[in-house]
Amino acid sequence: MKKVKEQITKKVKPIKGFLNEFKTFAVKGNVIDLAIGVIIGTAFGKIVSSLVSDIIMPPLGYITGGMDFSKFKIVLKKMTEETPEVAITYGQFLNNVLNFLIVAFCIFLIIKQINRFKSPEESPKDKAPKTPEDILLLREIRDLLKK
Repeated sequence: MKKVKEQITKKVKPIKGFLNEFKTFAVKGNVIDLAIGVIIGTAFGKIVSSLVSDIIMPPLGYITGGMDFSKFKIVLKKMTEETPEVAITYGQFLNNVLNFLIVAFCIFLIIKQINRFKSPEESPKDKAPKTPEDILLLREIRDLLKK
């Protein structure tokens, strides 16, 4: 009976250690910050997607004459009664690339505006490095010896 108990204890200890380590990791600020970032990023992505599809794309569609890239394709094998059409739909790819570029540009503009409203931080050029105390003391001693 004692041997069985020792074997169980040997197997349970690593599991408890692993669970404690996971608990420490999960409760750390980094994981929580990451989760919050993902949630806010998802909501922000919906806002930007709406900006692109509802505000930017209608005028762009009007300017291009309502051109829809998604219908562009290269047909490799025509559809028959038994088989579906085999085609390279490069138009949908172009649509996705164009959508990505517009979204990326909108995010760039939004981030640029947000950075304008942030308080200006001291640049490293403006801030001179602080001279250590011992160097100041040595300079003072040197100046006194010169006199």
